[in-house]
Amino acid sequence: MSMRSQVYEWANLAPAAQTSTLRRTIADVPKALTAGRELDLFIGGVGNNITKPAETTATQFIVIEDIACSPNLGGAMQIRINTTDYFQNPDVTDMLGIPGLASPYPRGANSSIALAAATPAAFQAGVIGNILKSFDLYPDVYMLPGQTFQILYTPRLATPAAADAVTSTAVVSAFVKYTLYDGPDALIANKLLELGVTINPNNVDWYKRSLIEQQQRSASAAAASAAAAMTNGGV
Repeated sequence: MSMRSQVYEWANLAPAAQTSTLRRTIADVPKALTAGRELDLFIGGVGNNITKPAETTATQFIVIEDIACSPNLGGAMQIRINTTDYFQNPDVTDMLGIPGLASPYPRGANSSIALAAATPAAFQAGVIGNILKSFDLYPDVYMLPGQTFQILYTPRLATPAAADAVTSTAVVSAFVKYTLYDGPDALIANKLLELGVTINPNNVDWYKRSLIEQQQRSASAAAASAAAAMTNGGV
């Protein structure tokens, strides 16, 4: 398959004796977070991680379509392409990124308490409220062939001192959704970028159909010319 939609969910959960893990288990416990420390969702060393940095090969094109994180602890999300942060202040100075208050994960999370305490009874009692999404990642963020990128989560507040205890409720999470175009579809994505056309599965399929129709018209025109030549006594 040369075009596929993918999602990646991160949480500060790992086995009791480790800070990170390749696979989640039901025995994982929350890990402490330092205020202001950027964490790469893929290889940050806390929570569930993968084994290599996120990057595109020479035959791949990635379109990031959505990012979100827990609003508690003042969390924020940033996209870093090579060494450049995507979200910046108007004066081009660094910023933490999009806050979880604007793009919460999960939808309806609370801003001030840990996720495990957000029980139905608490909502019904009016103790806490839902946070709805107010930010959309538009336009989408493009990762060109050969680029490396990071999805960064930064808490403004540290987790409680007991964050490594099984009884702790200091759990945060983050989410990224993207589409990977590989092989011929990556070539089409690059062509759409040159044409100034939005890169999404529908437009990639449209371009494929356009190429097929163009080839069919060319073949029909060639066949008509050959038939006309034969009718006029040509070879």
